Amino acid sequence: MAAAVVAADISADANKMDSKPKGESEFSVQKLVDMFTKLNPLAKEFFPSSYGAGNDHRGGQGFNILRPNGFLVNNKVAPNDDHLNNRRRRNNFTQGRRRLNGRSLKAQREDSVRRTVYVSDIDQHVTEERLAALFTNCGQVIDCRICGDPHSVLRFAFVEFADEHGARAALTLGGTVLGFYPVRVLPSKTAILPVNPTFLPRSDDEREMCTRTVYCTNIDKKISQSEVKNFFESSCGEVTRLRLLGDQVHSTRIAFVEFAIADSAIVALNCSGMLLGTQPVRVSPSKTPVRPRVTRPVSR
Repeated sequence: MAAAVVAADISADANKMDSKPKGESEFSVQKLVDMFTKLNPLAKEFFPSSYGAGNDHRGGQGFNILRPNGFLVNNKVAPNDDHLNNRRRRNNFTQGRRRLNGRSLKAQREDSVRRTVYVSDIDQHVTEERLAALFTNCGQVIDCRICGDPHSVLRFAFVEFADEHGARAALTLGGTVLGFYPVRVLPSKTAILPVNPTFLPRSDDEREMCTRTVYCTNIDKKISQSEVKNFFESSCGEVTRLRLLGDQVHSTRIAFVEFAIADSAIVALNCSGMLLGTQPVRVSPSKTPVRPRVTRPVSR
């Protein structure tokens, strides 16, 4: 507001000077100089909104001063201005790249969902290979995952195709009897989480290990490995190998639990939803074996 008033006064005084003798014009100029010297350079009108009380958000100090010639000039002290500008450019580039990567991943995930169908009411004796074979005439099946208790008729699966045409064609197979029950086929709302191929079983022995292994999620971070082992051994059977994993990003941990016999792993599936510590653990069949850790020689 003060700046607007001063600007109006400057314009009015300038018009008066044009119509007055030289002596009066000099007096008017001096009057303007006196007016400018009374301005507070730290007034809100002359202070950029990105600055805070004499300090900008990067730690430098400064303010804008209105010179007698009517121009605003910046009087910021920033000894490392080039460094700060370079850092700002790098940060902007990194943030832009993150936004681009985020959009790219979201687009890939949405495309994967459109190529996936959800299959329910799967007979307990139906394998993933047999289920995938049912949909081979619809299009190329690139992944098939059966989930749930293998002894329950309420198992479900996700089948992903190479393109959307295969997924749309698969919807026509709803009601097909597979085993003893007609399956239901619906569009999927989620994509299949990819499995690192290096983690998949490499031999018949490792495939047998998978039948004795369960995959556990939503494990409280305060729970130790020994507590997880005691939880499953007390109600399921002997645990021969256990791998508890976690990071600083996720609020919970995951675990792979291998039992001495396959029957114990089947019993462990019924533990899904039971409290382990303060949180209900989720248990599902594991697609990867728990490999023994390789001890690397210490370099000297």
